[in-house]
Amino acid sequence: MTHSTTPFRVGVLTSGGDAPGMNAAVRAVVRTTIACGGESWAIYEGYKGLVEGGRFFKQFSWYDVGGILHKGGTIIGTARSAEFRTREGRRQAVLNLIQHEIYNLVVIGGDGSLTGAHVLWQEWPELVAELVEAGALEGPAERYPRLRIAGLIGSIDNDMFGSDMTIGADTALHRIVDAIDAITSTAASHQRSFVVEVMGRNCGYLALMGALASGADWVLIPESPPNVENWEDKMCDVLRRGRAIGRRDSIVVVAEGARDRNGNPITSEYVRQVIEERLQEEVRTTILGHVQRGGSPSAFDRNLGTILGYHAVNHLRTLTSDEEPVVVGLRGNRVSFTPLSEALEKTRAVYEAIKAQEYDRAMELRGPSFKEAFRIVRTLVRSLPHPPPPGQTPLRIAILNAGGPAPGMNTAARAAVRIALDKGHQVVGVRNGFQGLIDGDFREMEWMSVNGWAPMGGAELGTSRKIPEGGELYAIARNIERHRIDAILVIGGFAGYQAAYKLYSARPNYPALNIPIVCLPATIDNDLPGSELSIGADTALNNIVENVDKIKQSGVATNRVFVVEVMGRHCGYLALMSGLATGAERVYLPEEGVKLADLQRDLEDLRTGFLSGKRIGLLIRNEFANPIYTTQFMCALFEEEGGDLFDVRQAILGHIQQGGDPKPFDRVQAARLAARCIEFLIEQAAKHIPAAAFIGLTGGHVQFHDMADFERMIDREHERPREQWWLMLRPIADIMAQPDPKLVRQS
Repeated sequence: MTHSTTPFRVGVLTSGGDAPGMNAAVRAVVRTTIACGGESWAIYEGYKGLVEGGRFFKQFSWYDVGGILHKGGTIIGTARSAEFRTREGRRQAVLNLIQHEIYNLVVIGGDGSLTGAHVLWQEWPELVAELVEAGALEGPAERYPRLRIAGLIGSIDNDMFGSDMTIGADTALHRIVDAIDAITSTAASHQRSFVVEVMGRNCGYLALMGALASGADWVLIPESPPNVENWEDKMCDVLRRGRAIGRRDSIVVVAEGARDRNGNPITSEYVRQVIEERLQEEVRTTILGHVQRGGSPSAFDRNLGTILGYHAVNHLRTLTSDEEPVVVGLRGNRVSFTPLSEALEKTRAVYEAIKAQEYDRAMELRGPSFKEAFRIVRTLVRSLPHPPPPGQTPLRIAILNAGGPAPGMNTAARAAVRIALDKGHQVVGVRNGFQGLIDGDFREMEWMSVNGWAPMGGAELGTSRKIPEGGELYAIARNIERHRIDAILVIGGFAGYQAAYKLYSARPNYPALNIPIVCLPATIDNDLPGSELSIGADTALNNIVENVDKIKQSGVATNRVFVVEVMGRHCGYLALMSGLATGAERVYLPEEGVKLADLQRDLEDLRTGFLSGKRIGLLIRNEFANPIYTTQFMCALFEEEGGDLFDVRQAILGHIQQGGDPKPFDRVQAARLAARCIEFLIEQAAKHIPAAAFIGLTGGHVQFHDMADFERMIDREHERPREQWWLMLRPIADIMAQPDPKLVRQS
């Protein structure tokens, strides 16, 4: 069969260690291929199945990948294959692929799996020629197209170049942080120390981010061993002084690949013995092990797997036979395509740097975000701040929350307080947002004032949606002068940004307001300008997904449709991303509105689905999608028209979305942004005309935007940004949620 007549067939396999989110990637590959008019083949048990062929190759239909988003592991299995490491094994793999006319392959796995894929691609022409020469294939060899490969990094370690986050890493971090949070409470009860060992091989990502997110007291990672020979003394001294100032627990996080400066392994058992002997107290060790790898994937990993799987198939459609395989990843919050050889080479470079004890180079290769997180952790784990430099005049920095509560506000406040104090400045906490600024409701913040805040949901300083008006601006100016406030950090949502803009605009009338002001985005709605992701949105998204998973389970036993209403105000971020993560059939967004014709079409799709054997339907509606077609209206309409085919229930999730402890992403980004905000305020305080700004994550980079641009960047009527990056994901959600295109075409 020639290249021009070969059907578009895509094989997909998962290899190496399993990772949560692999199923989402498999589902996306299968459904995107079928939606393109092609055939999708699952290759069971990774490279073992590729070599053995036969029953390990199975053509997948649209519904073979239904209901798997919430499942951990991989439904098509994974295995390490000794045979594939041999040339004979790879020759057999080539024969199996050609016999099934599969010339497009998506490989989901870690660096070892993708190295195998690269070797297979390199050897393909030679192996085909050998098969023709042996008579296993009809000649000539040129009649067989060259294999096209797209790699997705499925690994909890987040240790490979080509993607800022690998499929499974976010879920593993969830497991680690949840475990440390649970351990912290029992450790505090007994005034006990715990040593927690986490996975990651030669990559310290999980240990470092787990320590930053949980508020651990010490962390040991492979990329940056302790920089002193007597690191044990230094660690124990920090733990001892922490107890002396009031900490009731000590948590030390150890990466499984941790080493000292001489390359000697540092085990969790050794750390336990050191602490026990030198502090003369009970120490417990917890090795988290494979609990980090298992369980239901987080919302991020589900969506990451889906997005990358979709783009992998579309990339294969555009490849020519001679183009090198690529790693499809996420870099700067955008899908990227990196040559596989480059990704493997740069991944090996980190391992080689660690092996050669070139630790500065290893940290450099991990990237600026990794280095920044390490610097922040080194500050936050201190028992007391550095003394201020001689002759430095300390600034008085006010910190307040504004807008609705968002998980991660406390994490941001804790980081801001400690980093400011460590730089020799004073921090004033303002209670209840701008109302506290009006009333002069201030409190002096010390190092231990924020102890234990890292994992806490809610807002310990309080918050309000108050926006100052008229004479209240005078009261704020007076309190700023009275309390000698030199800078203000506002942690909050749209109301906080509006209030800060009011202060900025009132500078000509109130000279006291001519101080640096910066806003840090914290709202579950993710509706703020200048930032693609707000603190709290990831936690809210996971709250939605976890509850929708339970709702779906409750409805499987009966033919039932659920209409789930989520928050977000006039921004559909939570609705679309939760729909993508839960496999919702339909998502109603305020950006698009809802027409009666839409509801009629959705009703017909539901009827068709249930007539074909469907058992459950899921519709997700943003709270402001349409003021007339409310959740109650939709339920009544579908209930009436569904007849005996299905019944309908509504689920308005409400304030459960704002609650709970922040998820790791929100904690890490809160600390990262807070650190940048404090640096910004200190820098601007020295200027004659200090800036007012709002910080954000854009394209994976931290940026400051001038407060003067606030009005220009927002849709005032709907209180959301004019540009919303996540709307580009709408077509992916539509493709994944549609009925089987083959059945639609036949009907």
